Amino acid sequence: MKAVVLLSGGMDSATCLAIAKSEGREIAALTVDYGQRHQVEVERARAVARAAGVRDHRVVPLDLRIFGGSALTAAIPVPKGQPPGRGEIPPTYVPARNTIFLALALGLAEVVQASEIFIGVTAVDYSGYPDCRPEFVEAFARLAAVATRAAVEGSPPAIRAPLLRLGKADIVRRGVELGVDYGLTHSCYDPAAGGLACGRCDACALRRKGFVEAGVADPTRYSGA
Repeated sequence: MKAVVLLSGGMDSATCLAIAKSEGREIAALTVDYGQRHQVEVERARAVARAAGVRDHRVVPLDLRIFGGSALTAAIPVPKGQPPGRGEIPPTYVPARNTIFLALALGLAEVVQASEIFIGVTAVDYSGYPDCRPEFVEAFARLAAVATRAAVEGSPPAIRAPLLRLGKADIVRRGVELGVDYGLTHSCYDPAAGGLACGRCDACALRRKGFVEAGVADPTRYSGA
């Protein structure tokens, strides 16, 4: 079976890739270079794909800075040292990002005749983004079931979100079991020079929490550490 795996270069997508490989899938990895502030993650995605032996890795340039509206694509400060309030969607949310990414993955899946699309979203330890919820994944699966030639012919690609109900510690443990090198991955939203993680943004906080709770050494290089 072939599968398209959305690969950002972060710990969640790297784990998702490892799960797809462990299930014997032939992988087409897709990374979107969307003009993100943490551009280093694109290079980390390439490193993760190489380490996993992925032969088909496509990097799509799609500059979402044209829209802006996010601390990751516009001149909006990245919040530091404080988690988002309950029910609050933080400024690091990129409008419709996962919808856009899954639409691109759906197109690629048709071309390479993949029966599955893997996305590394989680609704447990996350920043409160609306496009990381089970309802979103289920809704996109319904769209995929009607929107493509493959669907009309009776074989729409399944949308797989194997991390959806896992916390960061569970993700770390699963990745370690599968041999993921988390030292290759990047999570920080506002890295310092040389790609060092800031250690204070929400993405860094969630990453640190995962390693601590999993009892696994954190290989991340933080600025000032």
